[in-house]
Amino acid sequence: QVQLLESGGGLVQYGGSLGLSCVASGFTFSDYALDWYRQAPGKERELVSTITRAGDNTVYSASVHGRFTVSRDNVKNTAYLQMRNLKFEDTAVYYCDVPQIGRGQGTQVTVSS
Repeated sequence: QVQLLESGGGLVQYGGSLGLSCVASGFTFSDYALDWYRQAPGKERELVSTITRAGDNTVYSASVHGRFTVSRDNVKNTAYLQMRNLKFEDTAVYYCDVPQIGRGQGTQVTVSS
């Protein structure tokens, strides 16, 4: 059974840091690139970052470039999104998504003052 399970969300102060994890199971994790998306209330889903299968190439949206870092551990079947210098506009539900495989249920990140 294919599963993607995010964790690590929560409440964080403006300017703070938070790390998300996405644990995959039910498929060969290392065969697929992985995307991190986010969706804020009333807004369209935004592609935040992409990491290649081997983790040797990453892409970031302009809104998070320089603040977020994506990585993966193919032995642990886990992807990570390290977020720093968080802003109010980073508040959203964050999802990991593997194209053609599926998407996790999401984890809420809330940035407060």
